[in-house]
Amino acid sequence: MNTVTAKLPNILLANKYFYRKGGADNSFFQTSALLENQGHKVMHFSMHDEKNLDSPYAPYFVNHVDYEKKDLKTTLGNAGKLLYSREARYKIRKLIQNERPDIAHLNNIYHQISPSIIHELKSFNIPVVMSLRDYKVVCGAYTMLANDQICEACRGGRYYQGFLKNCHKGSRFKGALITLEMYLHHKILHIYDLVDCFISPSRFLKDKVKEMGFKGRVEYLPNFVYPEHIEPRYSFDGNTLVYMGRLSHEKGVLTLIKAVGSIPDVQLKIIGDGPARAELENYVTDDGLSNVTFLGYMSGDKLNNEIKSAKCVVIPSEWYENNPRSVIESFAMGKPVIGARMGGIPELVRDNETGMTFISGDEKDLSEKINYALADDERIKRWGQNARRLIEEEYSAQKHYQGLRAIYDEVLANARQT
Repeated sequence: MNTVTAKLPNILLANKYFYRKGGADNSFFQTSALLENQGHKVMHFSMHDEKNLDSPYAPYFVNHVDYEKKDLKTTLGNAGKLLYSREARYKIRKLIQNERPDIAHLNNIYHQISPSIIHELKSFNIPVVMSLRDYKVVCGAYTMLANDQICEACRGGRYYQGFLKNCHKGSRFKGALITLEMYLHHKILHIYDLVDCFISPSRFLKDKVKEMGFKGRVEYLPNFVYPEHIEPRYSFDGNTLVYMGRLSHEKGVLTLIKAVGSIPDVQLKIIGDGPARAELENYVTDDGLSNVTFLGYMSGDKLNNEIKSAKCVVIPSEWYENNPRSVIESFAMGKPVIGARMGGIPELVRDNETGMTFISGDEKDLSEKINYALADDERIKRWGQNARRLIEEEYSAQKHYQGLRAIYDEVLANARQT
């Protein structure tokens, strides 16, 4: 792609949450700051919430919608917004008319905003790029999981499988609604055909959505960090492993706990919270595992210090991880990773170079890889140095901006020709 030297484009960034709810939202704010630091004018479009950060564009945000409420009346009332939000389309029109963005970059817009805004953006001939943070364009349930198992039943646009498998939070009504959403957006409105370019943070996600039948143009551009702002530590305190992340079944934490249960001289620190925490704590208590500690949610320096003091970070996922920030951030701190051979993890965790991979869900294989990794302190340090070098060379903010700007410039040039 050829970078066009011209005035910096004004960019409209859209994401349904305007606070750091999860990894997708962190990426949204990180991208916003990166673009602003490069001199772009950045506009925001999101949803009102009491947890929101400040934004001068908040008057354009859509009203708060809570899809977690269980009562039927609320769910029925919000169904239309989920499928096609007229409010979002109206409000983004006002933002466009007043602020005149050159290009729109959509992040996580499903349900609370809806892709109705794509129609409005294209009515103004504004190029649209969209980051893929999950598998929503091919899986109504986002994760390609059904009953805690990998599922590709919707391959080729067979979205009714989501209803038959009851894979959307166990609710038949919500499953029917999400199935309708997928058919409406992909088979009737063909709304995602209007997106000029999709951005995938992992090669795995790019290949998987194509394999599932998605027809849009997808470019690979991984997540990034600022390695110059992160001081690595290649030493460690004792024989400690760290897991950091959500405590839910698909994250594979139980497999990790079982694996370290057979290695009593290893200490495992579990950092994070989630719906499976009580079940995991009960398992540790019932089995009398004194080498497993739950530290709860952590952030900032406290989290970083725990990671830096460990020998290794373990990412035992049992679903199609995309481009996990937990791996990238660990590498930036000089820590190798033992990761499941699943999704985009092997793109980062390279055997005997930046860590080790193991068969996802296989506690015996994981236990063997942990023993191998921890048997040689010099090897651990070498892996950590390799991991840090990989981040500096391939996952820096500057490299990400260059890739992002190339995509922006190309779709802008194409729009000018139409």
